[in-house]
Amino acid sequence: QVQLVESGGGSVQAGGSLRLSCAVAWGYTHDNYCMGWFRQAPGKEREGVAAIDSDGSTTYADSVKDRFTISKDNAKNTLYLQMNSLKPEDTAMYYCAAKPWSGCVSLRPIDFYYWGQGTQVTVSS
Repeated sequence: QVQLVESGGGSVQAGGSLRLSCAVAWGYTHDNYCMGWFRQAPGKEREGVAAIDSDGSTTYADSVKDRFTISKDNAKNTLYLQMNSLKPEDTAMYYCAAKPWSGCVSLRPIDFYYWGQGTQVTVSS
């Protein structure tokens, strides 16, 4: 059973920074995977933010390019999302997700298989 546990959310003023973490327990040996961050604001659909492939290649939503950075620490089995220059419109529940095959071009939530419970990010103006 794959388990994903997010942490690092909180409240910050516009222009501030936060770093989200996602501890990943795959439960089996794997070589190929894709992991990503998604967010969902109240009354809106869940949307992809960023994804990283097992080879380290990354994909970003246009709305967060040059502000957010996705990374992973394979030794710690942890996924990160560094969020800088935060805006009020970044306020949402942020979710970590994974799929057990490579290919991270798509940021469609429906393409991801395993999900964490989410961590809240609130940005005030």
